[in-house]
Amino acid sequence: MSARIARGTSSRARPRASSSRGRTTKRRKDPGLLDALPFPAETVRRVSWWIFLGMLIAVALAVASALRVPQMVGTAIGENIGRAGFAVERVEIKGAKQVPRLAIYNIAWDQPSTAMPLVDLDLTRERLLRFGWVKEARVSRRWPDTLVVDIVERQPAAIWQHNQQLALIDAEGVVLDQVKLDAMPDLPLVIGPAANRHANEFAKLTEAAPQLKPMVEGATWVGGRRWDIRFQSGEVLALPEGEEASKKALIQFARMDQSAQLLGRGLVRFDMRIPGKFIVRVSREPGSTVPDIDLAPSTPVPDAPRTI
Repeated sequence: MSARIARGTSSRARPRASSSRGRTTKRRKDPGLLDALPFPAETVRRVSWWIFLGMLIAVALAVASALRVPQMVGTAIGENIGRAGFAVERVEIKGAKQVPRLAIYNIAWDQPSTAMPLVDLDLTRERLLRFGWVKEARVSRRWPDTLVVDIVERQPAAIWQHNQQLALIDAEGVVLDQVKLDAMPDLPLVIGPAANRHANEFAKLTEAAPQLKPMVEGATWVGGRRWDIRFQSGEVLALPEGEEASKKALIQFARMDQSAQLLGRGLVRFDMRIPGKFIVRVSREPGSTVPDIDLAPSTPVPDAPRTI
């Protein structure tokens, strides 16, 4: 009896061995990428969703644009507006004198659709500007059914002779039309490569000597540097290079002609290219002589010899 009690006592007192297999240890969870951000995870998820939705919308719009869906929708709406009574019925032209009106009508009516919203104003204007005479063009709609074309034409300033061809040009050198030899207008003639680009300079040059302007027949652009002016009486005046130098030389020549009547006296060429010198050349025909040119003392031509 006593032995059984002692055995029982010792068994209760002995600590119960615990198996490592049944032991459960709580591991610490590693922080994820969202937990590492300084924002709440829910906010990050919401922003990511909106970004993804925006990307889907952008892709959808790109696909729709590639398939020309907006253009087709716009065209359909424009056609419906045209069928409702807002279609081009007439074209009104303003300011056209040299440009053929029939050509303007052809361009204005050449539209992919006559519905007013679908008329391509920019393309119509661009096609009108291809005419040499047209300096500016404005195309507008006048609702409900009129297309207005307002033309600003260029003004002819000279005739350009190049490669045995005659062309009418404006002050900017733009070719306006071809000129026939038997129907030349009363305009100065500029000759030589790129002379048309300097027509405005030549116009300003002749304005500096208005008393000579009615006697000027034309001019040749020499070497891309200077002018040789030809008068109606047959003489040629060689001017120096440079805008200011040529203007001063022409003014001096005008004063000399007013004082000594240089033009119309049988001389052939006047050369003022060398500063301070006035060189005169006579005809090579037998019997030609140098006329007695009396330069007045008041004529502002320093060191100008009477004849050379």
